[in-house]
Amino acid sequence: MKLPAKALWSLAVLAIAGTSVFAAEYNYGEVLQKSLFFYECQQSGPLPEWNRVAWRGPSCLNDGKDVGLDLTGGWFDAGDHVKFNFPMSYSVTMLAWGGNVYADAYKKSGQYEILKNNLRFVTDYLMKCHSDDNVFWGQVGNGGLDHAFWGPAESVESYMERPAYKIDASKPGSDLAGEAAAALASTSLLFKESDPEYAEKLITHAKSLYAFADKYRGKYPEAIPDAQGYYNSHSGYWDEIVWGACWLYLATEDETYLQKAIKDYDSLKTEPQIQDKSYKWTIAWDDKGYGCYVLMAQITGEERYHKDAQRWLDYWTVGYNSEKIKYTPGGLAWLDQWGSCRYAANTSFVAMVYSDKLDNAELKKRYHDFAVSQANYILGDNPNKRSMVVGFGVNPPVRPHHRTCEGQYPGDAGDTIASIHTLYGALVGGPGNDDTYKDERNNYFNNEVATDYNAAFTGLMARMYQEFGGEPLATFPPPTKKLAEFWVETSGNSGGSRYSEIRSVVKNMSKYPARSVSTLKFRYYVDISEVLSAGLEPSAVTVSTNYTQGKVKLNQIKQVEGSVYYAEIDLTGEDLYPGTHNSFMREIQFKIGLSDNAPEGAWNPANDWSFNSMGSGYDKIAQNDHIPVYIDDEQVFGAEYNKEPFDPTPVISCPQISGQRSGVARASLSLSKGSTQLFVRENGNRISQVELCNLSGRVIGRYALSTLPARIDLAPVPSGLYVARVRYTDGSVSQQPLTIQR
Repeated sequence: MKLPAKALWSLAVLAIAGTSVFAAEYNYGEVLQKSLFFYECQQSGPLPEWNRVAWRGPSCLNDGKDVGLDLTGGWFDAGDHVKFNFPMSYSVTMLAWGGNVYADAYKKSGQYEILKNNLRFVTDYLMKCHSDDNVFWGQVGNGGLDHAFWGPAESVESYMERPAYKIDASKPGSDLAGEAAAALASTSLLFKESDPEYAEKLITHAKSLYAFADKYRGKYPEAIPDAQGYYNSHSGYWDEIVWGACWLYLATEDETYLQKAIKDYDSLKTEPQIQDKSYKWTIAWDDKGYGCYVLMAQITGEERYHKDAQRWLDYWTVGYNSEKIKYTPGGLAWLDQWGSCRYAANTSFVAMVYSDKLDNAELKKRYHDFAVSQANYILGDNPNKRSMVVGFGVNPPVRPHHRTCEGQYPGDAGDTIASIHTLYGALVGGPGNDDTYKDERNNYFNNEVATDYNAAFTGLMARMYQEFGGEPLATFPPPTKKLAEFWVETSGNSGGSRYSEIRSVVKNMSKYPARSVSTLKFRYYVDISEVLSAGLEPSAVTVSTNYTQGKVKLNQIKQVEGSVYYAEIDLTGEDLYPGTHNSFMREIQFKIGLSDNAPEGAWNPANDWSFNSMGSGYDKIAQNDHIPVYIDDEQVFGAEYNKEPFDPTPVISCPQISGQRSGVARASLSLSKGSTQLFVRENGNRISQVELCNLSGRVIGRYALSTLPARIDLAPVPSGLYVARVRYTDGSVSQQPLTIQR
C-alpha cells in the first residue's frame, strides 16, 4: 500500500507498543540542544544575528570571488575549513529528516526554530552554489592548502586563497547534484506551512538539480579531483538518484519522482556475487542506499523494500545469514575505526524511524532497543563511563580535532592542552573496537568531529527526548569572561646611564572571536624627571630601532603629564592574525634614551611606568601589563600611566529563547528597572506556570498562574541575571533572559 507523503510523517511516531521499558538515563533534551549548537560553531561567512557562539566571527568573506560569485555561507566541514558540499548536503538531508519525523519533539524541547534557522542558513548557501540549471559549485577551499594551516576560521583568508570548484554538463556529478536536491527537498517540508514561498524556492532548485543529476551522469570527484582524497564517491551515484527522487516525491507528491525511485532502485549496490542489496555497511555521507530501503518501505509498503531494510538492520542487531556487525566488549556496534560512533548513531536513527512505524512487535522492539543502547553508549553507558559528546555528561572530550575551538596560538594538532573554547554538542569519532578511547587532538580516528557526525545523531537525540524526556538547559550557552586577547611582552636587551634598549613582542591572541588586525599600536611610558633635572629638553629623548619584524613606525615621545611621556610604536598596515608560525606576533627591538654626549646619569629607567613590569634579560621576556595596546585607537589591553589595567568586556552569552517562532513572542514578560513586579501576558498560548532559574539552570522559584494577565512578586529575589522559563498547557516551553535591578 502506497502512503501519501503527508501520512509518512503523521504515522512516523506511533506509541511504542511492545518495546522494552527503559528508564531515562540522560538529559536527552540537553544533548539535543547542544548537538544543534555545534552547527552554529561550524558556520562560514557572515554570521546571522541568532548565532550564539561567542568565539566565532565572520570568516571567508571572499568565497566565490575567484569565479565572480558570492559563495559565502554554509558550514565548514569538520575541524578544518573546507566547504565540501557533498557531505554538507547529506548533513542537511539527515537533519531535515529528523526534523520532519520528530517535529513534535523539536517543538516541545524548544529546538524547532533553532533547527530551521540552521538548515535555512545552509540551504541559502546551497542555492547560491546552484548558479545555473546545469552548474553547481561543489567545493570551496583546497584540501591540501587548508590542512596545512592550523588556526581559526577567521584567519583563513589571511593565510590562503580559497578556490571554488564546480560540476557542470561537461563534467557532471550526479551524486553531488542528487544529494543537493535531496537536501533542498527535505528542508522544504519544514517550511511548507510557516514560509510557503521559501519552501517553493527550495523545491524549484531541487527539481532543477535533480534534472541535472539525472540527465548528465557522472561521479563528482572526476570533476573535482581535490575531493577524491577527502570525500570520494565510493558508492557511485545511483543511491543519490533514488534518494533524491524519494525526497522530491515526499516534498511534491509528484508521482513521477516515485516512479523514478522505483525504476532506479534496482541499480542500488548489492553484496558481492549475490543479489541481496548491500547490508554490511550503513547510511553515511557516501552511501544513502540504506536510507532508500526505509523510505521506499514506508512510502510504498511493499515487502521487497521491507526485506532490504530488515536484512540491513538485522545484520546490525541479531545477525543475518550467520553474519553480524562486530560489537565492542562494552556494546557499541563497531563498523570502522574512523568515526565509530558516527556509524552507530546513523544506523540507530534510521532504525528508530523504521521501528516507529512497524506493526511487528518483535522487530519493533529489536530495532528500538538497539538504537537506545547505542545512544546511551555514546552518552556514557560504556566501559570508560565517559561521554563521547563534547560539553555533555561525565568526562567528555576536551581535545577535539578542531582548529578554531583550540584557541591557542601558534596551534598544532599535536597540542595537549584542553581547548580554550568548548565545542558544545560535537560528537567525536569514538572508541576503537576494544572500547579504548584517547582524548587526543591529533587522533582523528577517535577525536575527529564533523557536520555529518552530528546529523543523524541529532535526530536520534530528538527521538530519545520524545520517549525519555529531559529539559534543555535554561541558560545555554553559559556566560563566559574574555581572556586577554592582545598584549606586549618585553625584556631588557641592554641599558646604561643614557638609554634603555627594549625587546618587545606584540601578540594578537584574539579568541572572542579570532580576528586579523592591521591597526595595532602600543605605548611605552617613561618618567624623564632625571632628564629635565640634568637641564635637557624633552626633545633630547629619542626613540630608534635596529630590528623590527614587518612595518613599524616609531613616534617620538609625547607628554602625558608633568615629566611622564610615552613613545608610541605603530604597526598600522601590518597584518597580524592568529594562526600557525609567527603570523600572530611581531618583534620590535627599540632604544629609548639620550645621545652619547648627554650627561652621565641623565637617564634612569627605575621610575618608568613601563620598565618595572619587564622581564630581565633577552630570554626572560614577560607579559607587560604596563604597556597599553590599542586597535583603531581604542584600548584593548594594559594599563595607561597611573590607571587600572584595561578589563576585557565580559562576554555574556545570551540565554537561548526557545520554543518560539522568529519574531513571534508566545508570552510577554515585562519587568521595569527598579520594580519587583513581573507582569505576565499571554499571546495565543495558555500559560500554566513561570519558573525563575539562575544561570546554572537551577529553578529558584515556581509561580503557578490561574488567570492572565498576572503579576509575580520578585521582591525576595536578589538583583542579577536570570532566565524566566514559561510552561504552556500544551506541554511546550519557552524561555527568555530576565535582569532584576534594584
